Amino acid sequence: MQNNSIQVKGLHKSYKQLYVLKGVDFEVEKGSIFALLGSNGAGKTTIVKILTTLLKQDRGIVTVNGFDVASKPNSVRQSISLAGQFVAVDEILTGRENLIMIARLRHLKNSRQLADDLLNRFGLGNAADRRVSTYSGGMHRRLDIAMSLVGDPPIIFLDEPTTGLDPEVRIEFWRIVKALAGNGTTVFLTTQYLDEAEQIADRIAILHQGKIIVSDTLVELKKRFPPAKIEYIEKQPTLEDIFLSIIGKKEEN
Repeated sequence: MQNNSIQVKGLHKSYKQLYVLKGVDFEVEKGSIFALLGSNGAGKTTIVKILTTLLKQDRGIVTVNGFDVASKPNSVRQSISLAGQFVAVDEILTGRENLIMIARLRHLKNSRQLADDLLNRFGLGNAADRRVSTYSGGMHRRLDIAMSLVGDPPIIFLDEPTTGLDPEVRIEFWRIVKALAGNGTTVFLTTQYLDEAEQIADRIAILHQGKIIVSDTLVELKKRFPPAKIEYIEKQPTLEDIFLSIIGKKEEN
C-alpha cells in the first residue's frame, strides 16, 4: 500500500534561460504536514503549480495521490485543494454564498451547513451574509482558506496561506491544520514564516538554488547543529538559525 501522498523525483523546470528547478527530489507521507522553505524566487510556488497541474514540468516523475500529474491531471485535481498566495474569492457574493458555491461544485450534500461550520471555525459567522467586497484583507484570507477545506480533500496545498493574518488567527489556523493532519489529510505548506514550519510541520525541506538541500524532521535538523551556550544556559538553535546557516554554507561553496 502506498504510504506517500506525493512523490517527486528528478524534477526540472526552466523559464527560457532561467533554470528554476534542477533535479528536485522529495516524498510526502500520507497524513503528514510537509513544509517547503526557501528564499523568495527559490521555486516554491513553481513546485506547487506543478504538483497541482497548473504548470507542466520539463522533466521528472511527479505523482500526487498515486496519479501522475502529466498523464492523469484530472484525477489529481479531484484529489486536492489549493489555497494560493493570492486570495481567490468572488467579491460580489457573500462569504456564505462563496462556500456554498464551492460545496455545490464538489457535489456535496448539506452545502449550507458545511458553509456555516467553516464560517464559524474561521471567525466569519457574523460576516456570513455580507458581500466579500466589504471584508478586510485578513477576512479575505480566512475565507479563502476555508474554501480550500470544503469537502475534506485528501491533500491540501497551502502556498503561504497565513500572509496578512493577525497572530491570533494564525494560531487558530495552525490548530485547524494539525487537526486535519490528525484525521489523515496530507498538508503541503510553503511559508515565509519559519516559526510556522517550526510549530506545525512533521517534516521540513529547504529549497535552494533549484534543489532540495535538506529534508528532515525539526528534531533531526537541530541535531546537526550544536547548541549555543551563553552564560552556561543551553540555547537550542531555532529553525531560522538552521535555515540561514544551511543557505550560507551552500552559497560559500
